[in-house]
Amino acid sequence: MANIPNISITDLKHLKVPELKRLKSVEVFSDGEYLGTLVFSKTDYIRTQVEGLASLSNTQGGEDPEDILRKESETI
Repeated sequence: MANIPNISITDLKHLKVPELKRLKSVEVFSDGEYLGTLVFSKTDYIRTQVEGLASLSNTQGGEDPEDILRKESETI
């Protein structure tokens, strides 16, 4: 998307909370592969809209973070 800047997951992980709060919404990439769009809502309206879209997206699949983290800790 032309109006959304890109950031690597590596660069994103180096940012601290105050820096994250200053970011525009970004498309997150790792090794050139699109991971997702991170939306930083600046208004309650945007947050409500994003939550609705995220809920719709979650009906299409994926796993809860807790499940993935639990599986990861079980393999260690």
